[in-house]
Amino acid sequence: TDRKKFHTAPVGQAFRLRPFHVLVATGGGYAGYRKYEDYKLEELEKRGIEVPVKLASEWEVALYKSVPTRLLSRAWGRLNQVELPTWLRKPVYSLYIWTFGVNMQEAAVEDLHHYRNLSEFFRRKLKPQARPVCGLHSVISPSDGKILNFGQVKNCEVEQVKGVTYSLESFLGPRVCPEDLRFSQAPPSNSFQQQLVTKEGNELYHCVIYLAPGDYHCFHSPTDWRVSHRRHFPGSLMSVNPGVARWIKELFCHNERVVLTGDWKHGFFSLTAVGATNVGSIRIYFDQDLHTNSPRYSKGSYNDFSFITNNNKEGIPMRKGEHLGEFNLGSTIVLIFEAPKDFKFHLKAGQKIRFGEALGSL
Repeated sequence: TDRKKFHTAPVGQAFRLRPFHVLVATGGGYAGYRKYEDYKLEELEKRGIEVPVKLASEWEVALYKSVPTRLLSRAWGRLNQVELPTWLRKPVYSLYIWTFGVNMQEAAVEDLHHYRNLSEFFRRKLKPQARPVCGLHSVISPSDGKILNFGQVKNCEVEQVKGVTYSLESFLGPRVCPEDLRFSQAPPSNSFQQQLVTKEGNELYHCVIYLAPGDYHCFHSPTDWRVSHRRHFPGSLMSVNPGVARWIKELFCHNERVVLTGDWKHGFFSLTAVGATNVGSIRIYFDQDLHTNSPRYSKGSYNDFSFITNNNKEGIPMRKGEHLGEFNLGSTIVLIFEAPKDFKFHLKAGQKIRFGEALGSL
């Protein structure tokens, strides 16, 4: 008679799973599986074995998108800003350095105790002479990273990696209003690619640079140019490592990105910073109005901002090598620009490159 009564819920109610939980668990498990597949592909590439392209189906992309990467990225951003106790900083940063092969000898401050949180460590500055800017070539690498692809843009399609393309117009969005650009525009009857080419005899070129977590996280101006317009695309924050870029067609069009457009001495020039998982924070130093990875956004939406005003007819002038912006962890930079037909890249696909080294010249 002294026994206590225990009240139990019905079995069906106790094990009831909500659709959101199922999506997160399934999507997270599948993302983990893809990470393992990416690791195997990287090992094959290191052995010199060519890996055939196998694109994801629509349901696989949808499943991957079900993972709340934007929420996780915001959580990661807040975690990065938590100040670490002095005694914990060296063990935490040393583990990161060992995992991703960070070269701290290049850092302006090598003492790990100096960095109060992970965010400061990720955005560490380099010693002044660590990245000399090449003066002989017209276009330099804006960041450290790995060259995924480069070459001429053909048929309004751009290669994100060899054999996997995306639409130029989907990536950049509709043509910028003529009043925002200093150079003349092609007739609207031409293709989107032809509208970007402003001078006869020129071609459109592209270059894709992937920043790994261990790379220097700031990016710089790749040439002397004027930035006249910014377009921000809210979107997914899927991983952009080479394995995923080879797997998901138009990956860069799905992800959040900031497109800076303007002109250089040969015509149209653009630099796009593409967000990724844990890289919801994209910062452009001269653009205080830019806010990335907002909790809510409309699918397929974008917002424009013009740097051309009544008081500033020239836009934002940038010198080659000048600080332009930064990522929170590492991501991708895409350059799309106009140049004469004799422009040549000094690159090899898959090579490592550092900020300040030559990309190409006339």
